[in-house]
This record gives sequence, structure tokens and C-alpha cells, in this order.
Amino acid sequence: MGAPTEMFYVVKTGWCFSYTIMADGRRQVLQIHHPGDVIGIPDIAYEHAVTGLQAATDLCLCPFPKSRLDTIFTDSPRLTALIMTLGMIDHVVLLDRIRTIGRMNADERVAHFLLEILSRLRITNPDVGDRFELPLSQELVGDTLGLTNVYVSRTLSLMERAGLIERIDRSIRIADEQGLRDMADFQDRYYRIDTSWFPGGALEKLSVGA
Repeated sequence: MGAPTEMFYVVKTGWCFSYTIMADGRRQVLQIHHPGDVIGIPDIAYEHAVTGLQAATDLCLCPFPKSRLDTIFTDSPRLTALIMTLGMIDHVVLLDRIRTIGRMNADERVAHFLLEILSRLRITNPDVGDRFELPLSQELVGDTLGLTNVYVSRTLSLMERAGLIERIDRSIRIADEQGLRDMADFQDRYYRIDTSWFPGGALEKLSVGA
């Protein structure tokens, strides 16, 4: 049983991830969290957290009491709509992950993962361009995609030799974004989110913390 769900959190700085541990000790990483993400929305429906949370880098989280949600839902329909939308985006991203793990080969899984990370980072940092830091071990990436770290390493090397990506230390440059999109049948779930229905009008920026 997880920790009591008295709080949910907004990531101010750093990266972290949600995970579960199997009975035999294997780990499944469920979500990678970035600055601006809200952590714990699925846990709101339960007394105890359904997943664990671990930092991948130096991390600063802003806690928010679950007990204040009644005030938000009553007094701030716009913020209520934002929380609901963020939860739905997370849900769709997880549906994509199920499809990726269930039906794609290693190359396609890694391509989809890299594009998902890049798309998410572009929300809060439009200057990301085609390069980003990936402060995640190959083991962690493998636990996200259902691959061994050996497969992840081999796949990244093959992509680099094919001219799809470039790697310098922990920096990834997407050298052929369209090629990766075609490989992974990628759809950007963070692009053109419809907020026209929000009370008070559409949002300019889909984030609560960045």
C-alpha cells in the first residue's frame, strides 16, 4: 500500500518518475514528470497512492493539499478545467504507451519515447528546438518501455548511425524528426490542446507550474 494521498504536487524544477514494483522486484516506470507537470491526479480518487515516486535529478516539488480541492472546484472553474485537462492528457499519453509497448518493436518504442519527451519539453520551453538533455539512465528508459538496458543502448546506437539522432554526453539531438515520426507513427498529444471550452476563454499556455 502506498503513502496516504494528502497532497498532490506541481514539479517546479527537475525530473522525476512514477513507477510500480512487481512481486519479483521488477520495476515498471509509468510516467516521466517534467517542470510544470502535476503529479498525483490519479491518486486523488484513493486514500493511498497507487504508484511510487522517485527523483531522476535534483528536484523541487510544490505541494498542494488534496483537502483544498473542494474550494478549487467550487470557486475556480477555470483551474478545475485545467486540472481535468492535464489528467486527460496524462491518460491519453498512457494509452499511447500501452500501444507502444504492446505492438511496437524496440526501434519504434525508443523513437516514440524520444519524441514524447521532446514534445513535452516544448510546452514550457519553446526554445528547446531539436536538442534536449536526457538525464535518465538507459535502465530507467528500458523500464519505461519494457526493454533491457542493452536493447536501449543498441537501439540508440543504431539510430545514431542511421542519422536519426546525435548524442553528446546526456544530450540528445533529434537530427531527423520526421524520420522518427514515421518510424513510430507518432502523434503529438501536447500539440493544439483544445481549451476553447474553458470558463473565461482559452489558455495561452497549458501549464500550472512553469
